[in-house]
Amino acid sequence: MTTTVKIGAAIMLLFTLASCANTIRGVGRDAANTVDATQNAGRNVNHAAQR
Repeated sequence: MTTTVKIGAAIMLLFTLASCANTIRGVGRDAANTVDATQNAGRNVNHAAQR
């Protein structure tokens, strides 16, 4: 393999790993938001039931 191909492959690998890390962080944020929304909905239902 030529040096250019090796450098290109290394750059592609770095981009792939970086995008994977961003996806994992995004999924984690989405899951946390889902939990927060579920807890807020539960509080709203509880609050409405007490009235």
